[in-house]
Amino acid sequence: MKKPILIAVFIFTILLTTIVASAVLVDDKSLPVQTGENKKSSEFNSELNKIEEPAESDETTGNKEDKDGGSDKDLDAAIDTDKKIDPDLIPQESPENQKPVFEYPDAVRGIYVTGHSAGGARFEKLLKLVDETELNAMVIDIKDDYGNITFKLEGTNFDEYSKNYIKDPKKLLKTLAEHEIYPIARIVVFKDSALAKKNPEYSFKRKDGSIWRNRRKEAFVNPFIFEVWKHNVEIAKIAAELGFQEIQFDYVRFPEGFEKKQDYLTYSLGKYNEEELLPRLKEEWENTPVDKRAEEPPGYDPVQARVTAVTDFVRYAYNELHPLGVKVSVDIFGYTATRSEAPGIGQNFVKICENVDVISAMIYPSHWSPGYFNIPKPDKEPYRLVKEYVAAEKEKFSQMSEPPISRPWIQDFTATWLQKGNYIVYGKDEVEAQIKALNEGGIKEFLIWNPVNKYTPGVDYTPIEEQKNEN
Repeated sequence: MKKPILIAVFIFTILLTTIVASAVLVDDKSLPVQTGENKKSSEFNSELNKIEEPAESDETTGNKEDKDGGSDKDLDAAIDTDKKIDPDLIPQESPENQKPVFEYPDAVRGIYVTGHSAGGARFEKLLKLVDETELNAMVIDIKDDYGNITFKLEGTNFDEYSKNYIKDPKKLLKTLAEHEIYPIARIVVFKDSALAKKNPEYSFKRKDGSIWRNRRKEAFVNPFIFEVWKHNVEIAKIAAELGFQEIQFDYVRFPEGFEKKQDYLTYSLGKYNEEELLPRLKEEWENTPVDKRAEEPPGYDPVQARVTAVTDFVRYAYNELHPLGVKVSVDIFGYTATRSEAPGIGQNFVKICENVDVISAMIYPSHWSPGYFNIPKPDKEPYRLVKEYVAAEKEKFSQMSEPPISRPWIQDFTATWLQKGNYIVYGKDEVEAQIKALNEGGIKEFLIWNPVNKYTPGVDYTPIEEQKNEN
C-alpha cells in the first residue's frame, strides 16, 4: 500500500513544482517593465495587447525572434491568455498627469472665448459652431482684462488673483482635444487692475499717490518692472503645463497716449533709466551696419526706453516658454505695421515679430481713424481696409529674414460707438469680406473677435482655394 502512496506524492510534487514555475514565469517575464528610460505608456499598452492576443500557429507566424532574443510563441506561452490581468497591478502614468494631444491645423481659424463662456452654458454653442464650420481653434482667456486668472489656483501665490470661471480646465482641454480644436491661452499682460491693486508700486501713480486709471477705470502695470514680467510668464507656464499649445500675450504695451502722460505720472524706470540703458543703446548702434543706422549715436530717449522694455519682455517670455514646447504669439495694434514704431505704447512691429512664432495684428476696420489708407470711413469698407493692411504687413515682413506666421484679428461686431454715418452693421458679408482680403493676400490664418462671443451665424470660413475646388 505504501508504494502507490509514494508514487502519488511524487506526481503531486511534480505538478506543484510546474504550477509554481509557471507563476514565477508570469510575474517575471510576461509583463514588460517600465524603467526610467522614457518608456511611454502607449508603448507599454501596445506590448500588453500583444501578450493578451491568442497565439497564432507556427505555420502562420513561424518562430519570429523579437528584439530581446525571445519569440512571440514563447511570450504567448508564458501566461494563460484567457486570464485577465488586474489593471490595478499595471504601472501606468497617473491620469491627471496625462496631457491631451493636439495637432497644429492646416491653418488656424479661431474665435475668442472669455473665461465665463469657457466655463458656462455658452461653451456648448461655441463648440457646435466650430464643429459645424471650417473653424478649428479657440483663444481662451486664462488671464483676463482685469488681471483675473480664470480658474482657481488654491494653495499657490496666484490664489488671490484666481476666479472660478472655468471649473475644470483639464476637462476643458480634454474636450477640445476630442473635438480637434487647437487651444490658445490668452494672457492680458500690462492691463492689470488686480495686480495694480495688490502692488501699487507696480503701477503708474498720480501726484496724489492714487493709481492712474484710463477712462474705463482700468489700471495698467509698469512694463519697466521685471516682477510684472515674471508674474505673467509664470501664469503662462501653468497654461502650458495644462496642455495649451500656444500662449497669446495681449496688451503688451504701455497705455495709449502714454507720451502725453509720462511727465505727470510717477513710476519706476527699472533698468531702463538713462544710466543703464544708454550704454546698451550705443552698443546696439555700433553693431548695426552703417547703411542701416542713424548718422549719430543715440542719446537717451523715453520712446526707445519703452520700445526696448516691451521688446525685452517678449524676448524673455519666448525664451522661458519655448523649452516647454508651446508657441508664443503677441497681439499688436495694426497701425504699428505702417510706421517705424508706436512712440507712446512702445510697440515696434519688426522687433516684436523677431521674437515670436505668430503675430496677430488687430486690424478691425472700426479701429482705424478716418482717412487711414486714404479710406474716408474705414469701418464701412472692410475688404479694402484689410487689403491695404496686408500690403503694409508684407512690406514689414520683407525686412525680416524669418518673419512669423501672420494671423490677424478681424471684426465680427458692430462699432456703434462711432458717430452716425461712420459705421455699418457687421454680419455675414462683412466678416467674409475680411477673410477674402486676407486669403487673396496670401494670409491663411485669422482670429475672429466678438467681445461677448456672439458670432454671426452662417458665415463661410472656408479658405478661398478650397471654395474654388468645391465649385
